Amino acid sequence: MFDKLESVVERFDEIEAALATTEIACDPVRSMPMMRERAGMEETVLCYREWRRVLADLEGAEILMRDESDQEMRALAREEMVALGQRRDELETRLRELMVPRDPRDDRNVVLEVRAGTGGEEAALFASDLLRMYLRYAEGRRWQVEELSSSEASQGGVKEIVVLIRGHGAYSRLKYESGAHRVQRVPATESQGRIHTSACTVAVLPEAEEVDVAINPGDLRIDTYRASGAGGQHVNRTDSAVRITHLPTGVVVQCQDERSQHKNKDRAMLLLRTKLYDAESERLHQETAADRKAQVGSGDRSERIRTYNFPQNRLTDHRINLTLYALEQIVAGDLDPVIEPLMAAERAARLAEAGVG
Repeated sequence: MFDKLESVVERFDEIEAALATTEIACDPVRSMPMMRERAGMEETVLCYREWRRVLADLEGAEILMRDESDQEMRALAREEMVALGQRRDELETRLRELMVPRDPRDDRNVVLEVRAGTGGEEAALFASDLLRMYLRYAEGRRWQVEELSSSEASQGGVKEIVVLIRGHGAYSRLKYESGAHRVQRVPATESQGRIHTSACTVAVLPEAEEVDVAINPGDLRIDTYRASGAGGQHVNRTDSAVRITHLPTGVVVQCQDERSQHKNKDRAMLLLRTKLYDAESERLHQETAADRKAQVGSGDRSERIRTYNFPQNRLTDHRINLTLYALEQIVAGDLDPVIEPLMAAERAARLAEAGVG
């Protein structure tokens, strides 16, 4: 393991040296992947360097214990050795965890899609609630959010909405949200007080960059049309909305939220790259069954992952049998009590898979 750690440090130093050069620092296409790689290695490198310092201090304390004749100094050295030994063990445990292969997409930004499922207008209202929960969580972590496309329902909810969330580690925390979310509550329109069950699906896709996906312009069909919905006279008289079809795969994306056709096209291309990147990542993961098994956040949008029971103020995550009676706080944006156990479960699965105790 420690031979591998030396190579990690060497690579870290190489990246830092490269990023210090003007040529690479001024080239986002080259610098962004390197900055992500550096961020993913930083904790490992810092932990390893501290471990090396602790070993050196421990060796010094052992020499003092062996050579010092003063009993008081020997007692101090003995106490220091105990503390340093504990710290050494802690750092070695953490280094083993850090050396377990992590999801290389963890440091990516996120394209988050929320869609109303079964339940009609109540499902659309629940989709709006889920979106608000994610927006508040993103705000708390100081991530930036940009709406890419949306379709509103008639009673204030949303049929579907797609947002881009930019921030360090966004995918590492939000990837566990992919799947079907079920809600049990009394709708505001229910006069008899009966509990209704409805559902929404959430998709969390790591944002793709141009270097990740090569798209042949000849494989695209680009259509423009007049946007529908709110927007006044502008919506009715300009073909600003854009729909892009990737002919080889049949993937279709569209964007109409911006008044500029150019901006809508850029956003649609971002969505297309992300969907193609996600499809290829999914294919590779399916080929590696062990890797798939180790991931709590499988990304399967058909899997029912969570139930929100409002009458009981209860949230249940079915993947790890987690039950929390703090639903009001969670839907208000306090997602960490749900996400942290999911992260811990995936980390434990990866450690077990790698044979690290």
